[in-house]
Amino acid sequence: MSAALQARGVGVVLGEVPVLHGVDVAFPAARWTSVVGPNGAGKSTLLKALAGLLPHSGEVQLLDRPLTQWRGRERAQRLAWLGQGEQGADDLSVWDVAMLGRLPHQPWLAAPSAADRLAVEQALRATQAWDWRERPLGALSGGERQRVLLARLLAVQADVMLMDEPLANLDPPHQADWLLLVRELVAGGKTVVSVLHEIGMALHADQMVVMAQGRVQHHGTCDDARTHQSLELVFDHRIAIHPLGDQWVALPR
Repeated sequence: MSAALQARGVGVVLGEVPVLHGVDVAFPAARWTSVVGPNGAGKSTLLKALAGLLPHSGEVQLLDRPLTQWRGRERAQRLAWLGQGEQGADDLSVWDVAMLGRLPHQPWLAAPSAADRLAVEQALRATQAWDWRERPLGALSGGERQRVLLARLLAVQADVMLMDEPLANLDPPHQADWLLLVRELVAGGKTVVSVLHEIGMALHADQMVVMAQGRVQHHGTCDDARTHQSLELVFDHRIAIHPLGDQWVALPR
């Protein structure tokens, strides 16, 4: 299975403190991989390094090319990013915020094309934010704002999508909607990598990367007993993974 995104010996030091320690991990194309682990495991730092947002040692490869060899606009067309707790300009309309996702596709100072407008409409409808398209971002609740930021990511129409805590502020029905959306993206050939605290939701992914103390402890499919054992271990056996129908759930011990 080919890798859409890969880290080779990636290390990150923040404020003279090593946060990632020579991470080697490959994310298969057209699959959803969830990244989980306790607080301080280095999950968000890894995602930022993969996105090229943090200086690091080692190498990141995007679609079989070193990330450093991609031109900025070209890379932004192929790799989209949704950060944790991202802020936006509160006076911008929902439509304009989502349209920011089309900037990598637009010539400098050019007006949005018909393709840009269609991509934004599709993204806003996919996140059920279309009806608010004329409202300012600052007038929305936290969950509504998160859905608009997700629409901005979708509007890029990138091959690889990195999402750090995408379920933040979303209520259970909209978390379920996000799960269905990710499945549609993957079915369409997109690669999704998400950092999640919601272990039960993370277990719906195709693959899981389990992290602790800045290192990858395990990488395997979500239905693998070894993945479940690694999950339980990094959370000090305070959770247990159990089958529920054809899915898996995490329950407190």
